[in-house]
Amino acid sequence: MNLSTIIGLVGCFGMVLMGIMTGGNSVLTYVDIPSVLIVVAGSYFGLFTFGSMSDALGIFGTIGLTMKTPQLNEKGLITKLMSMSEKARREGLLALEEELEDLDDEFMKKGLRLVVDGTDAEVIRNLMETELNQMQERHVAKISVVNMWGTLAPGLGMLGTVIGLIGMLKNLEDKSALGPNMAVALITTLYGSMVANLMMIPWAGKLKSFDGAESRVKEMEIEGVLSIQAGDNPRILAMKLLSYLTPADRKSVEAEVLKD
Repeated sequence: MNLSTIIGLVGCFGMVLMGIMTGGNSVLTYVDIPSVLIVVAGSYFGLFTFGSMSDALGIFGTIGLTMKTPQLNEKGLITKLMSMSEKARREGLLALEEELEDLDDEFMKKGLRLVVDGTDAEVIRNLMETELNQMQERHVAKISVVNMWGTLAPGLGMLGTVIGLIGMLKNLEDKSALGPNMAVALITTLYGSMVANLMMIPWAGKLKSFDGAESRVKEMEIEGVLSIQAGDNPRILAMKLLSYLTPADRKSVEAEVLKD
């Protein structure tokens, strides 16, 4: 469970509710089913026009990823690559073959399989970078759908407001209903802003940060695989991989992997 997502979501809506209640208003005043249909359902169905049906249907799974914490395990990755580097220098590259089946990381396994097969380093780099690029493109496509929902929601909110205002103006003779009708008309704008700014835009930003972190790990793996093929000293390999980490993470991992 990604606590920062939960805290942010609860905190944002909590502050909105607190603002409503401290202003002396009832929360029920801001509940309007037609506005929900126009903003939430309307903007969602707009995604079907924006992309494919699978993109629109799959957005809920994409949003669900923001509730999870990616398990990247950089420390374990560096330790494993150092261990395989030591074995390759001691017993030769072919000795790595017996360890490949125990690897859970398919990306690294494919790269090391190419190393064991004697593939040229440039070919390995090109193949692994191509797979990395394809992963990033898939992520960008999914994030763009979340961003689009955040773009459509305020527009549908304004559309709902216009619909409400038209209905209000057609009944100007009823002066007592002008205020309530105006309030209802503006609720759709409120909903559109909340959907975009409290949910979709922050979620898209979090997914983008997840993509960056996963891409960085994949780049570490490419560097590690090529260093093993080149026969680099394990400590040199570790120093290369540690450079991908933030200074704070680097210190904690460095003390463990370079302790000997």
